[in-house]
Amino acid sequence: MSNIDPRTPVLVGAAQFTQRTAREGKVAESLSPIQMMAKVGRAALDDAGIRDEVDTVAVVRFTADSPGDQGRLPKRMFRNPPRSVADRLGLKPKRALYTATGGNTPQWLVNRTAEEIARGECEVALLCGAEYIASLLGAMKAGVDLGWAHGPDADPGSDPEEIGDQRLGTTDYERRYGLHFPVNVYPLFENALRGQSGRAPEQHRKWLGEFFSPFSKVASENPYAWFPTYRSPEEISTPSEKNRFVGFPYTKYLNAVIEVDQAAAVVMTSVGKARALGVPEGRWVYLHGCGDASDIWYVSERVNYHSSPAIREIGRRAFAMAGKTPAELTYIDLYSCFPSAVQIGCRELGIATDDPRGLTVTGGLPYFGGAGNDYVMHSIVTMMEKLRAKPGAFGLCTGNGWYVTKHSAGIYSTTPRAGEWERDDPKSYQEDIDAAPHPQVIERPEGRAAIETYTVVTDRKGKRFGVVVGRDTQGRRFLANTPDDDATLDAMTREEMLGRAGTVTPGEINLFRFD
Repeated sequence: MSNIDPRTPVLVGAAQFTQRTAREGKVAESLSPIQMMAKVGRAALDDAGIRDEVDTVAVVRFTADSPGDQGRLPKRMFRNPPRSVADRLGLKPKRALYTATGGNTPQWLVNRTAEEIARGECEVALLCGAEYIASLLGAMKAGVDLGWAHGPDADPGSDPEEIGDQRLGTTDYERRYGLHFPVNVYPLFENALRGQSGRAPEQHRKWLGEFFSPFSKVASENPYAWFPTYRSPEEISTPSEKNRFVGFPYTKYLNAVIEVDQAAAVVMTSVGKARALGVPEGRWVYLHGCGDASDIWYVSERVNYHSSPAIREIGRRAFAMAGKTPAELTYIDLYSCFPSAVQIGCRELGIATDDPRGLTVTGGLPYFGGAGNDYVMHSIVTMMEKLRAKPGAFGLCTGNGWYVTKHSAGIYSTTPRAGEWERDDPKSYQEDIDAAPHPQVIERPEGRAAIETYTVVTDRKGKRFGVVVGRDTQGRRFLANTPDDDATLDAMTREEMLGRAGTVTPGEINLFRFD
């Protein structure tokens, strides 16, 4: 179509890569994250037929560089990842951008870049990311020095421009109860959702297997999946030696797997520039609608644990911008770090949890691989491949950062987008989300109280502790642990604890005892 606004942003190149050296016992042969991004970056540029016209290189932040304690992972091994990628590709970009943390980031980055292109602030952008924890931990365990920290990519001589919301995801109070670990937080949402569904604990555990088994089926057919293995509902939901409980009610097979080596990249430009560069229109994918917002930032202050006003709002904005409804989508990829994230997405976007179209195009983070902050770059690349193969179809990708905290959505199609490309300013609707009524938090509660939601955390050695989000008699919210005796913890995995009454005692760690 010749009448498309030439400033309209368009995605024109895509590529992804899964490195299996760590799984094959060949960790010494592993490519570094810079090398992996250069590999997919070159492939994405080749996909578009673009060589060296890139003026912006943006990299999604590595998990190791995320704020907080990353354990053994060395922080900032690479001073300026986007500049190092550009150097490997022989590019001379004006901007080298390094994002904030969050699984929403790739979609947020696409939305932000699209706006810059529409405004004439960017001509050609290479967006990429990688996760490399499989090789990094594999090398540590094997005593292998990969040489990355003192290699040619470690320091290109400058710092990147850092973009995005850099805030920590938790308060000091929340960290005392282990809520800086996603595996401890998402089960709190899950049990609250179970309460809304009316299912008993055992019934819900079986339902979770039925819910996520189709994700593994998609992964089993995806050549880029970290675990290309179909798992039956029973295998997923039944605790076993290989499938222990992690955070009740989640078994291991229901958790995102971050120990992967994966990379993905997309190339964005304008319709006018794509034509000038001779990019075939059959490669073009338009961003028809988008939205970005955060829920009330800290988990302990949320409105509740079964909804997301932010997802609801970005869905409304994205579908209105695209002029589409959820029923008109052909492909869907909802962020799937844990089942609770998918269920909340379904609730807020008006999509059934058993939608026959499926809820993932990749296989999801527990099976395709939870490539740190960069998973959604893979879902966007996969979505582009599907839409190119089915011209005129529409697809939705969503992203979720921290703990159902930061959210982004994008609606894509090869169908040309009419009119001027303009999105609603996220600041214009964030204020209303932040102002939603929510419970007061009290850090040292005392007296009678009841459970709002809860989980039981288990590690590899079997050590367990209970986490309770409770309300006191004045409706104030608090965090507490439960006694760690086997009788209490076993009961918490079998009996209904939502709404259960008890007594909370204040302390360095508050203690909740059941009646």
